[in-house]
Amino acid sequence: MICENLGVNSLGHLTFGGMDTVELAEKYGTPLYLMDENRIRHNCRTYINAIRKYFGENAGCLYASKACSFKRLYEIVREEGFGTDVVSSGEVYTALKAGFDLKNAFFHSNNKTDEDIAFAIDNGIGYFVCDNLEEVMAISETAAEKNVTQNILLRLTPGIDPHTYEAVNTGKVDSKFGSAIETGQAFEITKTALSLKNIRLCGFHCHVGSQIFDSEIYIRSSEIMLEFIARVKAELGFEAEILDLGGGYGVRYIDSNPYIDIDKNICELADFMKKTVAQLNIKMPRIYLEPGRSIVADAGMTLYTAGTVKKIPGYKNYVSIDGGMADNPRYALYGSYYSVRSATRPEAPCDMVCTLAGRCCESGDLIQENIRLPHDIKRGEKIAVLTTGAYNYSMSSNYNRLGKPPVVMINDGKDYVAVKRETLDDIIRNDI
Repeated sequence: MICENLGVNSLGHLTFGGMDTVELAEKYGTPLYLMDENRIRHNCRTYINAIRKYFGENAGCLYASKACSFKRLYEIVREEGFGTDVVSSGEVYTALKAGFDLKNAFFHSNNKTDEDIAFAIDNGIGYFVCDNLEEVMAISETAAEKNVTQNILLRLTPGIDPHTYEAVNTGKVDSKFGSAIETGQAFEITKTALSLKNIRLCGFHCHVGSQIFDSEIYIRSSEIMLEFIARVKAELGFEAEILDLGGGYGVRYIDSNPYIDIDKNICELADFMKKTVAQLNIKMPRIYLEPGRSIVADAGMTLYTAGTVKKIPGYKNYVSIDGGMADNPRYALYGSYYSVRSATRPEAPCDMVCTLAGRCCESGDLIQENIRLPHDIKRGEKIAVLTTGAYNYSMSSNYNRLGKPPVVMINDGKDYVAVKRETLDDIIRNDI
């Protein structure tokens, strides 16, 4: 099985977190997002234990909430000792309503509006992660108006290509994110930030991409960032307190993806960084990592009901479902791969190559191509798309005026609704 929390019960049904997925689909309807609370907590503990073991008790983890954001999720990660990174006033507000202490929140994004900045400062945001000089000046002005000194980090691009999807490749010099070290812009923005009265520069941030399966990329980026910290100390007399290395450890979507030993990877990173800071004669900054996908991806599953089964002899087979790109746009956006199972008959021979097609009126509304399902799959059968906890609910839309599915959490044999299913009235709620 792709995910450790999958199984098959005595009825022959697929189980998730020990619970019968067919029964859950019948209870709540489909499409249905399932989230395994125990798996989320397990993933959080794997990270927080490793980073504190190898970098010390001051090190920490921030949940990258763009991966999946709703109130209950913020409550869980807070209980597990995580801070969070947020990228909009909407994520700030959701965290607030979940009782999250915003002193432990880092506000990212490449274009924070004046309203975002004011809202975050008014609500006690811990840190802004500043993307560019214009943003630093805007935060400084708003902080001055409000008579506060605002903590910031500067987002820098170390110039690394992580050989991942271009769409999630964020560490190169020409990325839309951050200020490049290579061009000298990072040094200039650092000088400016240090000169501003209502700004307190605390350190630096970088993020080199997603679906990283080993330590190499983190080691390379940390080396560049530590060398930059040493240069700033030598030339400007400022030594960074914080170094946030971002997120990016990958998850297993399909069998060919490797397992990742998070503890081992963080240990290797810490060993390298401890040697490097000694060589550079700088202090080890307080280290943060920002896992998002690897906290929630394998804690999620989406259940659908099969509808039309269309076989075009000599060409292609389609199995259509009652969801699609409105609840999972990732294949349509950048060809993301997933594993698909019949939840009703997970052990049946999968002897038909087919495309899992969505119900939207869009030829590109596909969830996955060239997968295998039973040749006799029928209308009404339940289908599970695995590892959908990240960037499915958070990227869902009302395209074709489809309501968003509910999020149902499962925990120790119990299930509860964390996000309600949207009704037809919800869809027109803001229409005038």
